[in-house]
Amino acid sequence: MFGEIRNAQGERLDYTFHAGKHNSKIMLVIGHGVTGNKDRPFVVALAEGLAQAGIPALRFSFSGNGASGGRFVDSTISKEVEDLSAVLNVLRSYNVCYAGHSMGGAVGVLCASRDPRIKHLISLAGMVHTKAFAQREFGSVKPGEGFMWDEPGCPLSQAYMDDMTKINTVVDRAAQIQVPWLLIHGTADDVVPIQDSHDIFTKANEPRQLIELEGSNHVFGGECAPVMVEKVTAWVKARSA
Repeated sequence: MFGEIRNAQGERLDYTFHAGKHNSKIMLVIGHGVTGNKDRPFVVALAEGLAQAGIPALRFSFSGNGASGGRFVDSTISKEVEDLSAVLNVLRSYNVCYAGHSMGGAVGVLCASRDPRIKHLISLAGMVHTKAFAQREFGSVKPGEGFMWDEPGCPLSQAYMDDMTKINTVVDRAAQIQVPWLLIHGTADDVVPIQDSHDIFTKANEPRQLIELEGSNHVFGGECAPVMVEKVTAWVKARSA
């Protein structure tokens, strides 16, 4: 529907569009987390649930991930902010709501704090303290030799570690976000602790809402995915009326 979407480096961004109401001006854009892609089950479930509720959704893979162009070793939060900007460029006629999972949540905070094209923001198990995350998860892995979580297709790069360290945390960007903001986080998340969401929520402007999903892990496994989809859909619909 939107043709090819390419980032500033000319790399093609793979995406899937889910049509809602033809006259809807709201579009929910979904960005995934580190080592993920647009086809993760809960991402697909969210896009389909929104479309069934009449809200169009576009899920995409950041460059270097999934079927998008580029190299995984070049993937950083800073580059993914540019990728999101490229997606926003083709959605100028829509009222965009961005939903970012995990590292994609940090991308959303950075982008929404400076880009007025994002009219609503959703953080799904959003990463806030980037340096702490990188050290906690990958501090014992040697960049250029080891892999993220021992996944052969996800080599750890020095560029990634440097970017995470330089950003350090996105918590102070919360005060610059002036749009409605929904945060959803599972109480059993052992990848990004729920405290990340609490930390940034205390800095966020109104209107804001934090929903804790009891027993949910980082990827909203089991029966938690439908609950997450229901909460997001209800929140977006309330703001599209």
